Amino acid sequence: MGTRYQQLQSEQRNQIQRGLNEGLSMRAVAKQIGRSPSTVSREVRRGLVGETYDAIQGREGRRRGVRKGVRKLVGGAPLTNAVTHAILQRKWSPEQVAGRLRMDYPEDKQWRVSHETIYQFIYAHPAGELRKALIAALRQGTRKAQARTRGKDRRGQLRNMRSIGERPLEAQDREIPGHWEGDFIKGAFNGSAIGTLVERSSRFVLLVRMEGTDADAALEGFTRRMPLPKSILRTLTYDQGKEMARHEELERKVGIRIYFADPHSPWQRPTNENTNGLLRQYLPQRTDLSGYSQRRLTQVAEELNNRPRKSLGFRTPAEVIAQQIMQLNSGVALQI
Repeated sequence: MGTRYQQLQSEQRNQIQRGLNEGLSMRAVAKQIGRSPSTVSREVRRGLVGETYDAIQGREGRRRGVRKGVRKLVGGAPLTNAVTHAILQRKWSPEQVAGRLRMDYPEDKQWRVSHETIYQFIYAHPAGELRKALIAALRQGTRKAQARTRGKDRRGQLRNMRSIGERPLEAQDREIPGHWEGDFIKGAFNGSAIGTLVERSSRFVLLVRMEGTDADAALEGFTRRMPLPKSILRTLTYDQGKEMARHEELERKVGIRIYFADPHSPWQRPTNENTNGLLRQYLPQRTDLSGYSQRRLTQVAEELNNRPRKSLGFRTPAEVIAQQIMQLNSGVALQI
């Protein structure tokens, strides 16, 4: 591995200027400051004012030469507009924006930008409403999830539960579509809820408006939203929340086998837990979720399903699940 080049410091530039003014050769000056003669020679050329080296001119010349090429993210440019639209309107992260651009424009370097450059563009942007909006749109670290035992107990002894230990191995591998994870997102004071369903291999999400928080509401809501192609409706993994007391009826109505995670084991449903975290952008904690219509929830789900994911090679969940269905059903389109 080569030696990393260290830029000259202000004091070294001053030493160069003093040494040359005293009549020393560039080689002698280089030895004095502990740098190579070629480094001193380049610095002198950069800092010439007439026929004399000036340390301040050398420093300014270096600053101008740090960035080579054209700055990509400038106001009004198509690339800049695309980046800001993806962040503000589609709620994509800089990494998702950069990854998706690489995927969509593999041969066009004018549409390539790193996520580091996007972050620099945001934080170096002049103060104003756009800068505030861009920074606010970045997903910051959220509070650690609190144990559900701190709220109302959602668990109970459900009858005839099928343990996650009995779930087919194919559900764990994420290779075959049709294996889902489910949950309730609770609103303020546990008085309202929204159902979440996430397909494990594609990360495709369905959101379900619930008319309550009990087992009757869960049965009606999930039955209404889960009439999907049979090729992608194999298993559902849920926690032992009391809202699933009528799980046997749900199995019969929808045609899916339901498995239950172990108590207090959210890592057994990682796709759903991650999705619930993303949903808090749209469904803040301690709010009344009964005010969200099914139409609005479907819009939120569409935004998530059309957001590129690093885990999918920056494809979107909608693209992945549509391709899976076409492969399984010879071109059957997804209608959800």
